[in-house]
Amino acid sequence: MSIRDTSAQDHRVAESGVRSRRRRQWLIGASAGALALGAGAWLLSSWASSASSVSAERLRIAQVKRGDLVRDVAADGRVIAANSPVLYAIAGGSVDLKVVAGDVVRKGQVLAEIDSPELRSKLAQEQATLASLEAEASRAELDGELARSTAQKELDQARIDRVAAQRDLERYQRAFEGGAVAKVDVTKAQDDLKKADIGLSHAREDIGRQGRSANLDARNKRLLADRQRAIANEAQRQVEALTLRAPFDGQVGQVQVAQRANVAINDPVLSVVDLGVFELEIKVPESFARDLAIGMPAQVAGNDGTGYAAQISAVSPEVVGGEVVSRLRFKDKQPPGLRQSQRLSARILLDTRRNTLMVERGPFLEQDGGHRAYVVVGGIATRRVIRTGASSLGQVEILEGLQPGERIVVSGADQFANAETIRISGE
Repeated sequence: MSIRDTSAQDHRVAESGVRSRRRRQWLIGASAGALALGAGAWLLSSWASSASSVSAERLRIAQVKRGDLVRDVAADGRVIAANSPVLYAIAGGSVDLKVVAGDVVRKGQVLAEIDSPELRSKLAQEQATLASLEAEASRAELDGELARSTAQKELDQARIDRVAAQRDLERYQRAFEGGAVAKVDVTKAQDDLKKADIGLSHAREDIGRQGRSANLDARNKRLLADRQRAIANEAQRQVEALTLRAPFDGQVGQVQVAQRANVAINDPVLSVVDLGVFELEIKVPESFARDLAIGMPAQVAGNDGTGYAAQISAVSPEVVGGEVVSRLRFKDKQPPGLRQSQRLSARILLDTRRNTLMVERGPFLEQDGGHRAYVVVGGIATRRVIRTGASSLGQVEILEGLQPGERIVVSGADQFANAETIRISGE
């Protein structure tokens, strides 16, 4: 018995079909290998182009966008009294205090009195000198009236003498024409008339000179009296200033002397606080100080969160500790219940720039002076040259180098060690 094999079932396959199938398999394998090699090469080039890798959790990345850039300054301030003058001693002496610190006072109320015997004695002397000079001025005016009266009397007498000389001349002329007197008598009468005319002319001039002389002397005496009156008035003012009075309705602040203590001239005695007008003293960073100007609008937040309109009233010309001291004055009304040294927050609006290309502000501005930034694309941060403009507390204007939608590293770029490209893991 023979066993049959499968030879009857086998048949020849065309050689060309096998070769075609093998060629397709080889091409598929080659393509897959090429793709793998390309991906590996891309990964190798990415790793090669980045010197190191930094985790995205250690960075702050912001997107460049367009919007309105509002430049403002926010700061906390201390409430101070707009009017808080210190009253000083006008002269040395002992002080008699009428109030204590914290007392509410009214305008004109006596706060303290300074006893200065020297100043009061000076006032008495100046007033006595003034009385003497006023008497001399009155005497000069009286002497002027007497001089003018005497001159007027002499003028009247000269007029009478001329009239008499005129009559004598007329009488001698009639007598000479009648043959009763000689020619020499007529000539003598004519000389007497000329003499009377001269006397009348001098009398008229004398009365004018006497009047001007009397007026000049009286004026000099009066000017001396007026000068002394000004000195006496100043002494009187100083004596009155020994009584310290409240310049306005308010409250006594700090009392700087003890009761019955002796003070020297120009020593501070006490201060008065005006409770009706307050200002807010703030400290602004030096970088924003050059943009501040008196009259700029501001907003002050009250204790209840309500905003109150204010404006800059003063800007200090000096920088202390990198800050500039400024003052804000309330415009329409001030928050109720304000107290001295109370803390409030304020916001100063510098300007608003419409449709500006901007990005979140960060430490990258200080690292390269705002001239470079790391642009993040596909997990790779590439260093790029940019140009920045105005900045606010939260945003900075981009002038060149960036486009809307791009993302940059705004914080943490100090870890890149100035590398041109950095891989960001976890991005």
